[in-house]
Amino acid sequence: VGFRWFVRQEARRLGVAGWVRNLADGSVELTVGGEPTAVRRLIDHVRVGPDSAHVTAVRAEDVQIADPLPYPFT
Repeated sequence: VGFRWFVRQEARRLGVAGWVRNLADGSVELTVGGEPTAVRRLIDHVRVGPDSAHVTAVRAEDVQIADPLPYPFT
C-alpha cells in the first residue's frame, strides 16, 4: 500500500495520467502517460521508491494504449 500511495502522489504531482496496482507475485505494475519529461521523472522516482521500500528492479516499456488513461492518476 505504501509504495502504491507513493507512486500515486508522485504521479499526481508531476501531472501524469495512469494507474498503479499490486500483482500476485508481490511486484507492482503501473501504466503512465503524459509529457515525456514528467514520465521519465516518475520512473526515476519509482527506481528509488519511498524510504520504506526496497526496489530491486524497474522495467519500462513503451506500449500503445487504446483507451485513455485515468486522470488524475489512480
